[in-house]
Amino acid sequence: MLEIQDLHIFFSISKKKLHAVRGVSLNVKAGEVLGIVGESGCGKSALAKAIVRLHAAHSTQISGRVEYAKKNLLTLSEKELEGVRGKEIGMIFQDPMTSLNPTLKIGVQIVEGYLKHHPDVSYKKAKEHALSMLDLVGIPYPEMRFEEYPHTLSGGTRQRAMIALALAAGPQILIADEPTTALDVTIQAQIFELLKNIQKKTGMSIILITHDLSIVAGFCDKVAVMYAGKIVESAPVYTLFQKPRHPYTQGLLKAIPRLDHSKELPLIPIEGTPPNLFSLQKGCAFSNRCSRASFLCTEKQPELVTIGAEHLRACHHD
Repeated sequence: MLEIQDLHIFFSISKKKLHAVRGVSLNVKAGEVLGIVGESGCGKSALAKAIVRLHAAHSTQISGRVEYAKKNLLTLSEKELEGVRGKEIGMIFQDPMTSLNPTLKIGVQIVEGYLKHHPDVSYKKAKEHALSMLDLVGIPYPEMRFEEYPHTLSGGTRQRAMIALALAAGPQILIADEPTTALDVTIQAQIFELLKNIQKKTGMSIILITHDLSIVAGFCDKVAVMYAGKIVESAPVYTLFQKPRHPYTQGLLKAIPRLDHSKELPLIPIEGTPPNLFSLQKGCAFSNRCSRASFLCTEKQPELVTIGAEHLRACHHD
């Protein structure tokens, strides 16, 4: 359904170029849930926004291919892209308070988004559809919420409204960029249960951007692990958790608290800090934090190679 090939993203910042995404290749099948995980600053959100070209054109340089419906989205005109954004590919942003328009009522925003892609529909029909979307995402009293502004809603209700807005035009692919970052654990669970139920009903594909591997374990079919702008490991979710093969993935899993481990066992953090993307060293970007790093790791960048059924890894060592 969606195929990303050799995607590179450069940001121009203070007359310097930051190589945020470095040769990423991914594919998402119909009805599949793909999780993209990694530390903050590894390029997850940059990758997600590049799919529908939401970056500022004057300060961003993007190369590669993003294939959807036999079209390269990176070469479409702005007018052509307007027919894809929302209608074919929807997006849930990290913070609904900065993504929803504070001056418009929730219902009006959903109606506007729907009418943008269905201009022949009457306002009355569009409002009925908006109310059905608010009901679909589990917002009680949708007629009342339709008339409310974003700041009057709780965090969980705002996020549900954002999901309703993203789903209003019936997209085939939904990109969820850390959709529960500011919510408590109980509301997080409700939101992901909601997304899972909607995905089963509609059959749409979902790309989930997150740094939380516990969420990935219960929600995704496939996982791609990013580090310093590159995919370092990709596998079906069960395979990745049962047998992680990249030192970075192994480090992430060791840092997660587990119920089946003694509370006396300390969590094991990944030592060091992520590299500076303005001046990346040659070789593997993780080598300065990896206990298994050798001279080869500091000199040559590892290729992403297949090591099992749908299991890929970029590492010089077994």
